Amino acid sequence: MFRGSMVALITPMRSDGSVDEKAFQDLVEWQIAEGTEGLVPVGTTGESPTLSHAEHKRVVEMCVEVARGRVPVIAGAGSNSTAEAVDFVKHAKAAGADGTLVVTPYYNKPTQEGMYLHFKALADAADLPLFIYNIPPRSVIDMSVETMARLARHPNIVGVKDATANLARPLHTRRACGEDFIQLSGEDHTALSFNAAGGHGCISVTANVAPRLCAEMQKAWRDGRITEAMGIQDRLVPLHDSLFAETSPGPVKYAASLLGKGTDHCRLPLAPVSEPVRKRVREAMVSAGLLN
Repeated sequence: MFRGSMVALITPMRSDGSVDEKAFQDLVEWQIAEGTEGLVPVGTTGESPTLSHAEHKRVVEMCVEVARGRVPVIAGAGSNSTAEAVDFVKHAKAAGADGTLVVTPYYNKPTQEGMYLHFKALADAADLPLFIYNIPPRSVIDMSVETMARLARHPNIVGVKDATANLARPLHTRRACGEDFIQLSGEDHTALSFNAAGGHGCISVTANVAPRLCAEMQKAWRDGRITEAMGIQDRLVPLHDSLFAETSPGPVKYAASLLGKGTDHCRLPLAPVSEPVRKRVREAMVSAGLLN
């Protein structure tokens, strides 16, 4: 169920900062039509840090409602408060999500034992597949392979979104956690390299605006059409570069606005994307064949 090209969905907003529910629903429908194999609402790309709890839960509910079981929904459920994360996990279960994505607790800087106890509490809270989201650049902490292997023994902890950009990591994780532990890249640039090291797919930012290309790349890789997959990768590299030229999701929301997928508005403290980056994003979109 959890493989291939999965999208870390943006949360479209109106110019006044309110969530644009229709734009979000249309985006989800478009993603499915374009071949995206999984939907991940209210992660970092979905601006979860600045959504209220009510907004967070509503976005998950909308995603599940629109998907209608056609592709899996992995609901963002992370927090640096275990009690808040438990609430999000329980809500995801009640809303009908197929899994949850839980980031390592940011700012608190828990020990490895603290992370183990945090994730165990969440996995115990609801009978729902849980993915650990390991992203040291944002959360400051790095879950060790040893801690992940301990957690992988829990029947509800099924995989990891790995945003370490360390391509040795999936090799060690595969050995420690087993071949059935689902490893998803959290880095668009390394999506194919991660698969070669034992990965099963990518939770992608770029797929917000290039869903068909990202899906075709993953499917070509699975089918053994390596040259074709690498050709798509080459085509997407300038777009990946531009979408991370400033803090995400600013650039990708601007890119989505060029396609008519909502406005480019992000909530503060994310600033509007600078003019040089806007130019770079537009040029990359044209280069990838996404704009005329």
